[in-house]
Amino acid sequence: MAKMKKPKSVEDYIASQEKWDAELTKLRETMLSTGLEETIKWSIPVYVHNGKNVVGIAGFKNHFGVWFYEGAELPDPQDVLTNAQEGKTQSMRHWKMASAKDIKVRALKAYVKEAMKVAATKKVTTGKRKKNAITFEMPPELAAVLKKDRKAAAAFGKLSPGKQRDYAEHISTAKREATKLTRLEKILPMIRDGVGLHDKYRNC
Repeated sequence: MAKMKKPKSVEDYIASQEKWDAELTKLRETMLSTGLEETIKWSIPVYVHNGKNVVGIAGFKNHFGVWFYEGAELPDPQDVLTNAQEGKTQSMRHWKMASAKDIKVRALKAYVKEAMKVAATKKVTTGKRKKNAITFEMPPELAAVLKKDRKAAAAFGKLSPGKQRDYAEHISTAKREATKLTRLEKILPMIRDGVGLHDKYRNC
């Protein structure tokens, strides 16, 4: 199966989502009507406000929807926001939809308005300042494995601070020792390959 080319524009992305093209077009129109700026990031349409990511729209095999980058801080009167990666994603929340009738434009605009307010309170950091701002505690289980596996340790050191933190939190948030061991076995090949824990979701 041929690998899908990365879209160069929102039009390209929507055209590639034949099952949801009409629904994504409607979501796009709704986003633009709120005054957000449109761009492509991580191969999906993302809408920003004063340089800060507010929402993204995306289509999948069985659903489509909206991603709120700071969704954990939003009021949710419609009870629609979910954490698509429980235990992994901290701030992002997903409003999943299965058909055009699920697009509640008035409610969606209200959520976007709140998301823009939240984004306005966030600081934008770039370059070295952004990297230095990312801190995490290395779980001893992961540290021990990396100490024994030189290839994994070298690859881990080349990952961005954010990706290193994702792996550290993935292990430290496991409550049971058996779960930690299972997770370690799963992520080691990914680390050796220089792949981030959530790369497959960023490149949807």
